[in-house]
Amino acid sequence: MTHQYWLMKSEPEECSIDDALAAPGATVPWTGVRNYQARNFMRDAMRVGDGVLFYHSSCAEPGIVGLARVASGTRPDPTQFDPASPYFDPKSQPENPRWLLLDVQALEKTRPIGLPELRATPELADMVLLQRGSRLSITPVSAAHWAFITGRLMGG
Repeated sequence: MTHQYWLMKSEPEECSIDDALAAPGATVPWTGVRNYQARNFMRDAMRVGDGVLFYHSSCAEPGIVGLARVASGTRPDPTQFDPASPYFDPKSQPENPRWLLLDVQALEKTRPIGLPELRATPELADMVLLQRGSRLSITPVSAAHWAFITGRLMGG
């Protein structure tokens, strides 16, 4: 079975690569996804063992900061049922949850690879992250882009 590759955005104030690496088993539940397309990627396409580019977003210097892997299948995201959570969804019901999560295991912290560097790399010109209007928190990464980023840009 061939693995797929993903870029997953996290705001470092909520869950940074350091937070993920410090978690038990370096594994964190990926909560708070509230976009149907991103949810559908988790539900329909992401599999245990798939590679993840861990990306810090909504911060001073957004960019890839680590490598991770999908560590579980999906299950209901409990934050949708918690009125105290910023991710509470009053329309979601426990018997028919709208939102899912999966576990992500951080593997290593890398040097930051920011948007300017990614945009300046011709080999990545058609990467989903770099397309105009691309704002999804989870996007597919081609095997070629994964190999280029992990090999050439990260030197690993």
